[in-house]
Amino acid sequence: MLLAFFISIVFLNATLVMEKMLRLSKVFASVGATVLDIVKMMLYVQPQILILTLPMALLLSTLLVYGRMNADNELTILKGSGISFFKISRPVAYVGLVCLCVSLIMGFYLGPKGAVALREEVTEILSTRAPMTIEEGVFNTAFKDVVILVREKPDSRTMRGIFIVDDRKIGEQKVLVAREGKIIPKDDGLGFFLSKGKIYLLKGETTTEISFDAYLFRLTPHIDSPRRTINEMTPKELLIEAEKGSDKGLMYILEYHRRLSMPAMVVIIIILGPSLALLAGKSGRLGGLTIGLAVFGVYYTLLIYGENLALTKKIPPFVGAWGAFALMVLLSIVVLLKVNRR
Repeated sequence: MLLAFFISIVFLNATLVMEKMLRLSKVFASVGATVLDIVKMMLYVQPQILILTLPMALLLSTLLVYGRMNADNELTILKGSGISFFKISRPVAYVGLVCLCVSLIMGFYLGPKGAVALREEVTEILSTRAPMTIEEGVFNTAFKDVVILVREKPDSRTMRGIFIVDDRKIGEQKVLVAREGKIIPKDDGLGFFLSKGKIYLLKGETTTEISFDAYLFRLTPHIDSPRRTINEMTPKELLIEAEKGSDKGLMYILEYHRRLSMPAMVVIIIILGPSLALLAGKSGRLGGLTIGLAVFGVYYTLLIYGENLALTKKIPPFVGAWGAFALMVLLSIVVLLKVNRR
């Protein structure tokens, strides 16, 4: 079971990490990120990913191992020898308790730290290496909805003859021309300190021309918001923000409960996993995998639905966060008792 569990962890983590890396690949390719940079960022996202993959890996390994034992009639022999189904299921409980503890550590401690470290690493890479991607006489599109053209670049941070097209604001295009400028790192990306130029604002059929002696043009890379996000907040910070009574108070309290309810999925798997493997009969590994995906699909659908009801204030936040867990626990106990009576 441990072998199947670790193989499942590697497979699931690799799949989810690749999805995140693909979102950042365009920016990183343009700034020349090294292999070491990519490895560091993959490590930083692991805590958040493990919160999802630990329960999934536990369920998949349980269905694979116990499904194989059931297909080979080993479970029937064990029960015929007088061993109760509860005792047969103990290995799942042991591994599940370890997963529960690790998931709680990831959600409450390592997850926020990893999110902060990832943001800082991405910002550092972009602020130190993005200037090198701007070349003389070449259109630069490393930033979403922004095109930059520079006539001369005496050094890595000094530019002359600057032409910028900014389409980030829907319905309005901004064209900037400047005689010279400097690239300066900013906390949220990059800043171009432009001097002696003009700004042309194109909105519908209206054009506005603005002259300036000095202008700071900010650029934010096309990645997740570099500002402090809800994923970076510690449980204590979430509760503090929730108590302030702001418009986002419900989001903070639901995020706090989610960091508990997601690891709690392990408890459901401890109860339900071996029973599902036995009910799957001789459907094989594909049948077990299908059942596992169905269980997670139902749980996450109910969880998201409950949270949406809580956000619209139709039900209390606690019910929205834990309703799916309560329903799945009741279902798991019913299935376990049914299997144990066989």
